[in-house]
Amino acid sequence: MKTIKEIFAIGKGPSSSHTMGPRKASLHFLASHKQAAAFRVTLYGSLAATGKGHLTDVAIEEVLAPVAPLEIVWRPQEFLTFHPNAMRFEALDAEGNTTDSQLIYSIGGGSIVCEGEEADQHNDIYDMSTMTEIMEWCNRHGRTYWEYVFAHEDADIKDYLRNVWHNMRGSVENGLSNEGVLPGPLNLPRKAASYFIRSQNYMDNLRTRGLVFAYALAVSEENASGGTIVTAPTCGSSGVVPSVLYHLQKSYDFSDVQIVRALATAGLVGAIVKHNASVSGAEVGCQGEVGVACAMAAAAASQLMGGSPAQIEYAAEMALEHHLGMTCDPVCGLVQIPCIERNAYAAARALDAQIYSFYTDGSHRVSFDNVVKVMKKTGHDLPSLYKETSEGGLAKHFDF
Repeated sequence: MKTIKEIFAIGKGPSSSHTMGPRKASLHFLASHKQAAAFRVTLYGSLAATGKGHLTDVAIEEVLAPVAPLEIVWRPQEFLTFHPNAMRFEALDAEGNTTDSQLIYSIGGGSIVCEGEEADQHNDIYDMSTMTEIMEWCNRHGRTYWEYVFAHEDADIKDYLRNVWHNMRGSVENGLSNEGVLPGPLNLPRKAASYFIRSQNYMDNLRTRGLVFAYALAVSEENASGGTIVTAPTCGSSGVVPSVLYHLQKSYDFSDVQIVRALATAGLVGAIVKHNASVSGAEVGCQGEVGVACAMAAAAASQLMGGSPAQIEYAAEMALEHHLGMTCDPVCGLVQIPCIERNAYAAARALDAQIYSFYTDGSHRVSFDNVVKVMKKTGHDLPSLYKETSEGGLAKHFDF
């Protein structure tokens, strides 16, 4: 299983698989083709279907167009076998002949895989890859999940997570201070600032919910505007984890050291899902994005509140289980409707999952690992029109 750094990537939205991934792929191809007379990039499947709404073409153009003329070809009906997010890069000579080409897949969370290479571009650093195994290790050694993470990651992981938290906190605060209309044809107004103000008029529980909504909206609106955010595990679900952690730090005065440990736990949950299933909406639907983000946030919240390994696992299990089957159907191919509201609801659900697990000793019948297996099977059974192609669901039945 890979480093949790792959779960927490810092960059600009609105999409980890459709914006960050293609940009990374463009840089990868350019590194060995700087003398090309021109470039051609063919986008397949989900990348082609919703690429314009996700600024896929912009991400590629920013890298390749300054070097040589660029042509982008869109093939939304053509799905390649390895992954729905596929792109072929071609280097052309002065006569327009292809001198070299490379097929690259954007597999979610900003990660890419080149044709002919294994998905694990980096060496495995974890000796276990299921929550059950790791929970048993924690119980056997009297440790918790963040200690397992720190025992396996490189020495710089704490500094990396501190930077992650700095950027997460910044995305919340930037989102709260920005107002106006989000880019795109929906003319969707930002709501985070007004939610934050209105929450002050309520008492206790309702105010808490309003604040969590505001924080999640703030990050999601920053993402939709192309601002700097942290994938957790993707751009489209980037509002869930920071909103929960920001709220808990404000409410309970948790230190940054404690937040970093909670992020380690959250990252471990995301890494387990990415290793055993997927966090790509184009592959398994929104259950792999917002559902996994909710599980990560629930585990992090449980960690902060003193949960046992079993209670933390249970919180994550419930959070993911109750997002099973969630489709990815972005209206106009934008990461706005229903994505932004889903982040706010998932943040509240994460806190509910943490509270629910605390009423138990952590014992339950369905394990987190079993839910991950079901999520993967459910995602593969979903028709492609419900997996980030904007051809079904809300994307098809929405008037604006």
